[in-house]
Amino acid sequence: MKPRTATLRRHGFRISGPDAVVLLSGAALTFWLRIVDFPLWWIVAVALGHFFLFCNVFLVWWRLELAWAACFVLIVGIHLAAGHAGWLSPLIMQTPATLFVLWLQMRSPWYHGIFARRLNPRLAEYLKGSL
Repeated sequence: MKPRTATLRRHGFRISGPDAVVLLSGAALTFWLRIVDFPLWWIVAVALGHFFLFCNVFLVWWRLELAWAACFVLIVGIHLAAGHAGWLSPLIMQTPATLFVLWLQMRSPWYHGIFARRLNPRLAEYLKGSL
């Protein structure tokens, strides 16, 4: 059996080529949907913004991302069922969920996103893989 090699763990803000492609494509789609006057154009922008925030800035756990997404779908669904397709009310209602997810992530000993050196006293343990 081959010994398992440890992967190098990194911390802080990160962005890759595929991330840039997703961001640019999503921005183009958002712009196009807005031009053709599609009433739910803003959903792409909100999802794209949170993708960037969660995956590149704060490096949020996928379970928290899924919980945020479920909350977002629920809030948007309730608004659509009530006949409201605007962006402001769902975004305001989703903001506490976003802040809660970020707070949970930043309080974790596994936090390795932006400002992790200042915010996580156990970062060195995380980076060594001992957590």
